[in-house]
Amino acid sequence: MSMITKLSDADRAALLAQFPQWTHEPQRDAIVREFRFADFVEAFGFMTRVALLAEKADHHPEWSNVYNRVTILLTTHDADGLSVRDADMAEAIEKLLPG
Repeated sequence: MSMITKLSDADRAALLAQFPQWTHEPQRDAIVREFRFADFVEAFGFMTRVALLAEKADHHPEWSNVYNRVTILLTTHDADGLSVRDADMAEAIEKLLPG
């Protein structure tokens, strides 16, 4: 298995430019986004779809849910910060959203 490497500063900047709704959390070198839905059922359905993606990718987010809000934090513990796995997961999550 190859070593997972941390994103360079340029790669991190490109990731944040590609997904402006995600914000950088510098203390953990992570990206975070809050999603809002019509109600709890819609939020939970979204979480279920993300869980299936995460399991398939073997890359699991840190997240929380309060009623219609879901907050997702992505970082790669093995890389001690953001990696291409986080960029791929953010892209996959974005594709789950309507429009």
